[in-house]
Formats: sequence, structure tokens, C-alpha cells
Amino acid sequence: MINGLKLIVVMPAYNAGKTLQKTFEELPHEIIDEIILVDDCSRDDTVQQAQTLGIQTVVTHEKNQGYGGNQKTCYTAALKHGADIVVMIHPDYQYSPKLCGAMAQMIASGVYEVCLGSRILGNDTLRGGMPIWKYVSNRVLTAIENMLLGIRVSEYHTGYRAFSRHVLETLPLEFNSDDFVFDNQMLAQCAFFGLKIGELSCPTVYFAEASSINFGRSVTYGFGVLTTAVQFWLNKRGFRHDAYLSTTTAGRLNPQSALRGIVVRDAGSSTSARPYDAYL
Repeated sequence: MINGLKLIVVMPAYNAGKTLQKTFEELPHEIIDEIILVDDCSRDDTVQQAQTLGIQTVVTHEKNQGYGGNQKTCYTAALKHGADIVVMIHPDYQYSPKLCGAMAQMIASGVYEVCLGSRILGNDTLRGGMPIWKYVSNRVLTAIENMLLGIRVSEYHTGYRAFSRHVLETLPLEFNSDDFVFDNQMLAQCAFFGLKIGELSCPTVYFAEASSINFGRSVTYGFGVLTTAVQFWLNKRGFRHDAYLSTTTAGRLNPQSALRGIVVRDAGSSTSARPYDAYL
């Protein structure tokens, strides 16, 4: 716990068997109350690795739900398990697990409701191995988003994030994409709802086992980011009324029907599996 607040770490996992242990071992376990890993139909031994490590809750999707769909399950589980603060970290060891406590503390302080682990603030992005084309597109898209969303953050595309319970209970995440643009839509929602966003410098490393979308998927993501920014601008001015940016849909996260086909396997067991909604 931090300041008497329950801290849950969620890991959206896909083929993370080679990097999960290193990520897990560097987390500050002394302050973490629970770790929830959601496996999105990995083709490797991610689930077995999680069970061997003793991760408290391992959720497995029977069908691939996509990166955004994975996060919806992560946050639903964290709220059901009583989280006051939720830190999302990818189990591919691209972001430093050692900063989890610092991320959570920024929320526990009450100063911020959202904290982003920024790859840009420390100026080590390119030295960490980010391809130059990704760096340039990151900077261009971030500049456009800052202009259209009316806020100032160093980057919108980090996968290292911390949220207060209030944030996850407020945002209509159910209406977000199940693909990679989910991350971007979530920050647009935070800006739309006037939530306080802070940032923390976080060095990252790029290597063969670290997850990364290819050029084609990156282009699709880029257009999705621009679409989100334009939709935000139009919704703010009353020209559009998208469900994911509406106060009338706030607080709706993963209805029970969306949990069908998702099971929970207890840590340390390869046979115990129960329907997710029944388990919770």
C-alpha cells in the first residue's frame, strides 16, 4: 500500500514469456498489494511463467481481444479487486519496473489523477533504441494532439501509466477501441473530463523480445491518433457527440456480457480455471 491506498499492478500480456520474469523481479513488491496479468491468447509460455512466478491473478482470454480489449479486462479486474491506484506496465521489459512506486506515489499524493511514464522527458529516447521514424512521428503527433486537445504533455504514446480509482470509474472505456488507439482515446477522455495528468521521465530500451508494432500497424495507429484528436476538438465544440467522449456514458466499463469467454487461472495451478465473472 501507499498512503493507505491499495496498489494493484496490471500487465496486459501477449507473448511475454521471455521477458516476464525480469519485469516481475524488478517491481517494488514491498508496496504492491496485487499483480494481475491478462494474457491475450499468447502463443508462448506466458501463462505458465506467470503461474511459476506466483502472480496472484492470471486472466486468460480464450479469443484474442486486442491491446485495447486486454486493457479493458485489466482495469475491470483491478476495480473488482478493490484497487485505489492502478499501474499498467507491459511485461516486455521495455519500461523500467523500478519506477512503478514513483508512478503510484504521484497518484497517492493526490496531486495527479493520471501519471504517464514519458520516454521523451529524459532525452534518452534515441539512445534507448527507438527507431528514428518512430521518434519523429511521436513528436509530430504529440504536437498536433497538444494543439487540438488543449493540454501539454511530452508524449501521448507511452504504455506506462498509472491511474486513480476515480479515473477508471469515470471514463467510459467500454466505448474505446480494442486496438492500439485505445491508449490515445483514453488520454483524450482524461483531457475531455478535465482530469489532472502528470508525467515522470522513464528510460526505455528496445530489443528483439520487446513488443513493438510494425510500420504498417504504426501508420494505422497514426491515422487513428489524428482521428481521435479531431473528434475531441469537434466534441468539445458540440459538432459531434461520440459515446467515448460523453458524460452520459461515463463509468461504463466492460459489462458482464463482455466478460464471456474469459477465464481466471489461480497462480500456481495449471488446471484450476473458472469463468471470470463467476470468479470475481
